[in-house]
Amino acid sequence: MHSFLKVIGFDQIKTRADLEKLISYILEEASERRVYRTKEGILFSEMSMEFAEGIGVTIRGEYDNNEAGKFRLEHYFPYVRGHHVSVREEVYISKRVDTDAFTGMCDDYRIGVSLIFYLQNVIPYLEKSAVGYEPAVYPVTLSALALNGTIILPTMQDEKITNSIRADANHRTQLIAEAKKGNQEAIDSLTIDDIDLYATVSKRIRTEDVYSIVDTSFIPYGSESDNYTVLGTITDCRLLENSRTKEEMYLLSMVCNQIPFELCINKKDLYGEPAPGRRFRGTIWMQGYVDFFGNL
Repeated sequence: MHSFLKVIGFDQIKTRADLEKLISYILEEASERRVYRTKEGILFSEMSMEFAEGIGVTIRGEYDNNEAGKFRLEHYFPYVRGHHVSVREEVYISKRVDTDAFTGMCDDYRIGVSLIFYLQNVIPYLEKSAVGYEPAVYPVTLSALALNGTIILPTMQDEKITNSIRADANHRTQLIAEAKKGNQEAIDSLTIDDIDLYATVSKRIRTEDVYSIVDTSFIPYGSESDNYTVLGTITDCRLLENSRTKEEMYLLSMVCNQIPFELCINKKDLYGEPAPGRRFRGTIWMQGYVDFFGNL
């Protein structure tokens, strides 16, 4: 069973029989279907079913040519669709070795590390690959699922402090971009900034809580490359209901390290009351929808 099914309201699925009922329902009632025929004549299909606005389950597999079009399931995953473009960077796509799934990777200077996400729309990628896929700048809409999380109050900041933090972040982003090009001045400046930051945090942590010092963070988590521990600011909050199970979920619009994305979490797994301006802390599974054909 996919551990993130409970996030979108399927906590009651405990057995293989329960899962097969859900898969059969999606296969018959899918709200979105896409197919792709390979050069070898294999018909690859991707079907999605929404159970709340922008939230659902996708199944992938092949149609068997020898058995009157029998569908053979290869992979399935719960998803949440974002509403806004989060990143516009050069995107690299790679296939996972253990499942019929793909991950995307791009360098985003706002977080200072390579951003890796689970690719939601595989069929468009296969169509693009058929004519020769090359890494290029594409719009990427990010979203995430969280098994649990905590709501934290915001830090006290006036407009002057907010503008100063934003300016510092933009300056650091420019320095990282220059440093990656080999600019020694930028590398030295980043090194000095990191030393100063370490000294400041070491001094303040003696008398202050870490979450009053760190306003936002985006850190890789565990052995899964697309899992992160995040601390971000909530900009919008909606309570949705799974149309099949009637379980309730929160859909949070967030900004983390200046990167906007939507996050879904089961209501009973969220500690605290979410509201715009407050912060969310938790471990997430990052997903991404890449616009390969310039529709966004």
